[in-house]
This record gives sequence, structure tokens and C-alpha cells, in this order.
Amino acid sequence: MNNLFANPEDQKLATLAAATLARTGAKQAAALRDTTGRTYVAINIDTPTLTLDAVQAVFTVAAASQIAGVEGVVIAGDKSAMTAVITDNSPQALIFHIDANGSVTRA
Repeated sequence: MNNLFANPEDQKLATLAAATLARTGAKQAAALRDTTGRTYVAINIDTPTLTLDAVQAVFTVAAASQIAGVEGVVIAGDKSAMTAVITDNSPQALIFHIDANGSVTRA
């Protein structure tokens, strides 16, 4: 994984997202850090009655914990993600994507 992260906390999110993706075999995983430093991880959900990409899922988990805002998110796997749920809530949040080759880009 190349190191695009100026903040070592974002590297931790990358490690969490990539490990979750590998462990679960999901199409996509996301790790989120809120403005208090707490982290959350989720995968995409695809059932007959509920479909969420990993970003929507991780934001839902974080919002249920009553976060005040988002500092950063790292998405691993499938790039198509509904990042508007993050940028609408926290326009300053940094969002990164890790592809199958481990390359990191800003989303």
C-alpha cells in the first residue's frame, strides 16, 4: 500500500479497512474516524431487503453512536461508494480509496 497519508491515524483506518475486506471477503469495507478519535468499521450489505455500500453502513454505525462529525474515511475494495453521506455531514472529512493492487487515492 503506498503511503498517501499525512496523518498516521488515516494509515490506521487503511489497515482496518483492508484487514476487514480480507477477513470478510466482502466487495467493500470502510473504516471511519469521528472527530473524537473513535473508529468504526463496516462492510457493504446486500440482502433482499437492505442494500448499503460500506460507506453508508459505517456512517450508520457511527451515527448510531451520536458522532459530532467525521475526520476521515478509508474505503477498501469496490470504489463505487456513496461518499455524499460523509461530505454532506462533514465537508472537511478526508476520504481515501484503496484498490485491489493496494494503491491509495483520494476519493
